[in-house]
Amino acid sequence: MRAVSRRGVVLSLALSAVAGYVDAVGFIETGGLFVSFMSGNSTQAGVEIWTDPARALLPLALVVAFVIGVAAGGVAVGHHVRRRSLVVAASAIAVAACAAVGFAFPHAAWRFALLACAMGALNTLYLADGRARIAITYATGTLVSLGLALADLVTGRSATAWRRPLLLWASLAAGAVAGAAAHRWLGDGALLGAAGVLAALAVAISVVSRR
Repeated sequence: MRAVSRRGVVLSLALSAVAGYVDAVGFIETGGLFVSFMSGNSTQAGVEIWTDPARALLPLALVVAFVIGVAAGGVAVGHHVRRRSLVVAASAIAVAACAAVGFAFPHAAWRFALLACAMGALNTLYLADGRARIAITYATGTLVSLGLALADLVTGRSATAWRRPLLLWASLAAGAVAGAAAHRWLGDGALLGAAGVLAALAVAISVVSRR
């Protein structure tokens, strides 16, 4: 994260909050699966294979959709920073589409693949050497960075490196709290709010990149 500009950090915090929000809604709607945390889905699928193989299909489908989203985002962004707005806009459309399908077909579990695909794509906005410099939609890598930064703090190598990973994790967690609250009142309609925020961020990124 140190190589990312201050503006990029602010954007990543906003996107991470949206990811936590969407993941919370997806978690509630799927009964305990994730649309951005694929380690959890992989473990769930492994357990279900031995208890109820049919139930392993959805978590596996979410993993596949997430990877497809990452691949699509990687192709779209490449080395073209200005295409980031397209990825965010496409993610907004996917989230809105999931909400729309939910209204029409509330039992259509496949719609959550749209959320996983969107969340995967968001992780391609900050690429370097074929890797994501910022994990937008999942906290494990961020918490590893936080732990290492705390080690740097203790050993005197850096007194400030812990701030950014802590803020990124806090944004994701705060977004999850907001998503759970929104779902309590709005159900699938909560996703429309997330889609709106992503659309606004896409416009902001487009405007900034043209300056």
